[in-house]
Amino acid sequence: MPPQEPVFFDVSQENKDTDIEALSQGLLAHPATLSPKYFYDAMGSVLFDAITLLPEYYPTRTEHHILVAHAHAIHAQLPKQATWVDLGAGSCQKAAHLFSRTLPATYVAVDISSAYLANQLKDLQAQHPQVNMVGVGMDFSQFLTFPAALQQQLSAHPVLTLYLGSSLGNFTPTEALSFLQKIAALCQQGQPGSGLLIGIDLVKETHTLERAYADDLGVTAAFNLNVLRRVNHLLGSDFDVRDWQHCARFNTQASRIEMHLQAKHDLLVQWNGHQRHFNQGETIHTENSYKWSIDQFTDQLRAAGFSSIQHWTDPLVHFAVFWAQ
Repeated sequence: MPPQEPVFFDVSQENKDTDIEALSQGLLAHPATLSPKYFYDAMGSVLFDAITLLPEYYPTRTEHHILVAHAHAIHAQLPKQATWVDLGAGSCQKAAHLFSRTLPATYVAVDISSAYLANQLKDLQAQHPQVNMVGVGMDFSQFLTFPAALQQQLSAHPVLTLYLGSSLGNFTPTEALSFLQKIAALCQQGQPGSGLLIGIDLVKETHTLERAYADDLGVTAAFNLNVLRRVNHLLGSDFDVRDWQHCARFNTQASRIEMHLQAKHDLLVQWNGHQRHFNQGETIHTENSYKWSIDQFTDQLRAAGFSSIQHWTDPLVHFAVFWAQ
């Protein structure tokens, strides 16, 4: 019998024209901006996986420590025989670590990097042939609506939505609330017991935060610079990564890490009838990563429509995992 293959839906192609317009508008804005969703082509996904292994980057290992240290309490909350919807699945390893205690009936991996996700999901399916697996290539920052055949399946079982890795920090608090409301609506479509398991990075000393986004090996710098190659591919622009340098800083007033690309000298970038002069030292703002307090995020979950909220932290209270039903 041939090995089971995951089903794959790619709905990311529908937004190419929108992406091109958004990129142009961002580059022409003052200051210039790029959405962090453009980090995640195949190269960007590999570089991010490398970032999670760095000693400076505490979120991934701290979240994993919480999930292991509090495994009994956490898995007691998770619905059995559920459909898992893993948002920003990437390599799928964050969810796969949970399989040893609780197996989903169906695992739905969702990521903007379609080709990378398809390869990772195929490997995971081979390791767990007893689990139905579905991949969805989707920009879920724009919409959280699944193909009709999959949507019917979501309503037939409890839905466990996973949003691990603290990626919600890329949203402003207002955007985060709107997105959490969409997740709450998704959970409400499922059977009783549906809920959200989410990892959140917490406010802490500035040095620890900034080191996590500016490592000694320069992997985060490569990840940030790679977005310019992605923009060249999408826009036909002529960015040269050698003209730019990575910088990261913590904005204490806004409670967020900001990542920027800074021009090393005066330069001109051109694309599709547009051009933009950048002065030496001028930046392109590529990512925010907001940091929360326990109370702030608990209030945010309640405002989104969740209840029965619990959380677990590491001993240093650097990170938290929340369950919300």
